[in-house]
Amino acid sequence: PRILRHLLALDERDRYLRFGYAASDAQIERYVAQLDFERDEVFGVFNRRLELAAIAHLAYMDPGATDPPSAEFGVSVAKASRGRGYGERLFDHAALHARNRGIDTLLVHALSENTAMLRITRNAGARIVRDGPESQAWVQLAPENLASHVEELVENGVAGIDYRLKVQAHRVDELLSGRGKG
Repeated sequence: PRILRHLLALDERDRYLRFGYAASDAQIERYVAQLDFERDEVFGVFNRRLELAAIAHLAYMDPGATDPPSAEFGVSVAKASRGRGYGERLFDHAALHARNRGIDTLLVHALSENTAMLRITRNAGARIVRDGPESQAWVQLAPENLASHVEELVENGVAGIDYRLKVQAHRVDELLSGRGKG
């Protein structure tokens, strides 16, 4: 439900940039319903109200279907949360996560006018191919190693602490505003 709420809150332009077309509510609902949490992964950044400020979808390609093993990355950031580096941080986290699962290449499909997404991939060393209104970016990932696994463990631990602190702050805010159930 939180993913759906986040994506439905995107305006027409943001939906166009995220999906490559001005996705309707029904199309977004189908997209969210088809998320495969057994195979793919979704990462998020929560604000103080515990709403998703940004989400990233890391879709693993079917094993054996691509050589080298690949995953596709997509991201959206709520308008009020832009300019804080959430998109790039989610990209870096997804790349580390994919790397530690034996993925060699991250693929990003983006509209050529989606300068924010293309900047993120360019900063990661992507090879970008433009074909008219669309671009594809390929980012080669370094092989996993002990340091990358430790880095992921630390990131996940810090993210867990951050979320728990936000939950506690949210509870305090509710109590102070008289909305708390006590």
